[in-house]
Amino acid sequence: MMRRIRNQILQALSSGPVSVYRLIDMQDASLPEFFQLIDELVDEGIIQIENGNVIPTEKARRLINELGAINIDTRCKSCEGTGYVISKDFEEILKKYKEIAEKRPETVEVFDQGFISPEGVIRRVEFIYERGDLLRSRIFVVGDDDLLSIAAALTGMPEKISVIDADERLIDFINRTADEYGLSVEAETCDVQNELPDKFRGKYDVFVTDPVETIPGLKLFLSRGVSALKGEGCSGYFGITTLEASRKKWYEIQKMIYDMGFVITDLRRKFNVYPDEEKNFFRFQDKLPVVQKFGARIDHNFYTSTLFRIEAVKKPEPLVKGRMIINEAVYKDDESWMTPY
Repeated sequence: MMRRIRNQILQALSSGPVSVYRLIDMQDASLPEFFQLIDELVDEGIIQIENGNVIPTEKARRLINELGAINIDTRCKSCEGTGYVISKDFEEILKKYKEIAEKRPETVEVFDQGFISPEGVIRRVEFIYERGDLLRSRIFVVGDDDLLSIAAALTGMPEKISVIDADERLIDFINRTADEYGLSVEAETCDVQNELPDKFRGKYDVFVTDPVETIPGLKLFLSRGVSALKGEGCSGYFGITTLEASRKKWYEIQKMIYDMGFVITDLRRKFNVYPDEEKNFFRFQDKLPVVQKFGARIDHNFYTSTLFRIEAVKKPEPLVKGRMIINEAVYKDDESWMTPY
């Protein structure tokens, strides 16, 4: 794998110096693996790091020429590489969503919050619609930093959307917005450490969540979403990065999915982008290990995640039943380089 990542880096550097954050976005390794390789390339005299930029040396240029490495931007400019443009039918929803989202509460470090771009939220809603999971469906959202519940409800298609979150400010904002716009959304404060209340268990067609990317955290958040589903044929949506989730972690995630009775029907690479906005988690960037590593402010929206869709092929079985205490191991592990310390 590391030979392939090395090739990706050399391809990117073939056109000259690159911001370290842009370079992170142009390769596939997790952040610990990426930094290990960067250190090796520095030691080998292939690159230099100056003011947050990765600069190819003469040795690098010779190696690039020998390999025939070139930097080609292959991603679609119209859809940002997601495969989904925002259709005319969803443009008005995007406009309303943006107006609403401008008033959202700022992220809070203690809840490990962060939200994707407004366009990313609408693309996710479009994707859920295309899969047939939006129309007349009952949707359960575990944590809604993205305000996906609002965006989905603005379409008028879901029968009901229920949101649980630990942040009372966010719950109040969602409920006030639902009242103001007449949306079929209900939100309430709920501690995911505890088993879901009876009124939520086995009542929904779809769950949506963006879990913390430790194995215990993934197991907990996915289990709570799975607990809400009615049965076979129900689906779930969530995002996972490659930056804080290595291939070995992805292997464990896929095992969890299968053990709970699901198959993976869709993977959309770099579907979700977390923008550098004042209210988003990037305002804590001085506390992020990735920023501390290079001592340079973030200058590129490199933090992206892959959108998973899973579908139950038998009765869903959550891996976590009953109470599970959230401790630091749920929120942080050795790959949590984008989690504030």
